Amino acid sequence: MSESFDYDLVIVGAGVGGHGAALHAVSCGLKTAIVEAGVMGGTCVNRGCIPSKALLAASGRVRELRDTHHLQALGIQLAADAVAFERQAIADHANMIVTKQREALTNSLKRLGIDIIEGWARVAAVQKLAIETSSGEKVITAKDIILAPGSVPFVPPGTEIDGKTVFTSDDAVRLETLPQWIAIVGSGYIGLEFADVYTALGCEITLIEALDQLMPGFDPDIAKLAQRVLITPRDIETKVGVLAKRIIPGSPVVIELADAKTKEVVETLEVDACLVATGRIPFTQKLGLEAVGVELDRRGFIPIDDYLVVQGQSGAVPHLYAIGDATGKMMLAHTASAQGVAAVETICGRSRTVDYHSIPAAAFTHPEIGFVGLTEPAAQEKAQAEGFEVGTAKTYFKGNAKAIAEGETEGMAKIIYRKDTGEVLGVHIFGIHASDLIHEAASAIAQRQSVHTLAFLVHAHPTLAEVLDEGYKRAIGAH
Repeated sequence: MSESFDYDLVIVGAGVGGHGAALHAVSCGLKTAIVEAGVMGGTCVNRGCIPSKALLAASGRVRELRDTHHLQALGIQLAADAVAFERQAIADHANMIVTKQREALTNSLKRLGIDIIEGWARVAAVQKLAIETSSGEKVITAKDIILAPGSVPFVPPGTEIDGKTVFTSDDAVRLETLPQWIAIVGSGYIGLEFADVYTALGCEITLIEALDQLMPGFDPDIAKLAQRVLITPRDIETKVGVLAKRIIPGSPVVIELADAKTKEVVETLEVDACLVATGRIPFTQKLGLEAVGVELDRRGFIPIDDYLVVQGQSGAVPHLYAIGDATGKMMLAHTASAQGVAAVETICGRSRTVDYHSIPAAAFTHPEIGFVGLTEPAAQEKAQAEGFEVGTAKTYFKGNAKAIAEGETEGMAKIIYRKDTGEVLGVHIFGIHASDLIHEAASAIAQRQSVHTLAFLVHAHPTLAEVLDEGYKRAIGAH
């Protein structure tokens, strides 16, 4: 390390991305510090992935045990009314896991000798940070700086949040109450997951989506099947093509619904509570970026190049990188982590980019949704621009021996590929363990593999992975 710097690398933000970058930096021999203004672990550990999955695990067990028809098919007798749960105990389970994960993350940094600085950091100049700490301002220098400030829930105009009757996912993961009737605004993966939790625990849901179809970010075939399984049979009312124009907290919560196109109020809802799940926005204000000539884009994201180098008005800002939700690439914890490792590799002279096309994602509903690569409409758009034809192959869990043995036969795997080369462009799975199954497809897409090769790989029998095996074989007409 050059004697003129306090550190080789300073990372601003100790979420999953910052943590991953710090661990990799130490393994590369860099003297590293991490700055955090809030709680260690960021959104994923404290208010996102970890607590929500704990709630989904507990509520999923309740749903499973109350499904007497399913249990009887397996030869198990259990009365639905014999299954009871304690809301507080489920909430405590999630909180305990959050605490453990946060402690493990913090301890892993300390164990490796990474300095943890508590305070709000802003860029003061190239290679220099000013940090507001409880004991005053501290200025530190670093050969390289990585910004990983993360994101916060987006609250649309006209919505008042009180954290009790009207709240975002940040509050919902604490499961402080179980209101009888909850409106969920937004049918993306956050809205879907919480609808899963709440309905399993006995709440009624009204799902409100401003776009003209539910689950707009998902592949249409998967969305259609998921609605049939996750929404229609459950206590969920849906309102599509309407905007929650005003949401007023209280008892009851008053929601003014407007036609999404005309913006005219068409209905007023009165519910016990409202979860606003309208996506997330970058947490990029007050980072001092103007000091190095950087302007955020119109949505508030930090502009970067393919190597995660921050871009100023007159080109790349030397020694300044950005990763995670604040870059606007894919708002996923594992994307942030991959970017963190790639940025450190570039800093160490081994320039590395991130292949966003092969990064998988999942919704942990019951059953799950896993997906990677392009949806069919996006693939068709690409095909039109580049002059090739798109092929699709679908297989169903109903024909899978392991799914039949489990009594979990709802589901489908869809493979989207180029007809000329056979290259896999996207894979979408709805069904039991879809979040685990998707990784084989992600690996195939990362290696730009063809269905002609994949169709001859051997999968263990009987396993759920055979839905992909069957899909690849169908794609080449060899089943």
